[in-house]
Amino acid sequence: MNAHNVLKTVLLSEKANKQSAELGQYTFEVFPNANKHAIALAVEETFKVTVRRVNVQNYRGKNKKSRQGQPSVTSDFKKAIVTLKAGDKIELV
Repeated sequence: MNAHNVLKTVLLSEKANKQSAELGQYTFEVFPNANKHAIALAVEETFKVTVRRVNVQNYRGKNKKSRQGQPSVTSDFKKAIVTLKAGDKIELV
């Protein structure tokens, strides 16, 4: 699997920034068919770091209603939290 077919974006939130600063964990949105091994290889290949652990979470889209009352659903997505070897960092900015 190619790294472009695994990683979508880096998720930057308050919690994700705290995890990266204190624990060396980085959060990515990944494609739904990506597994832990493919995610680890993609991160190592893209950022030239050593991956220690990958945790994956699947999120189901939420039910919404528009102003007119029309029901809709937000998109499902998959999130990966990648733990790096101590001393490794990913420069995001």
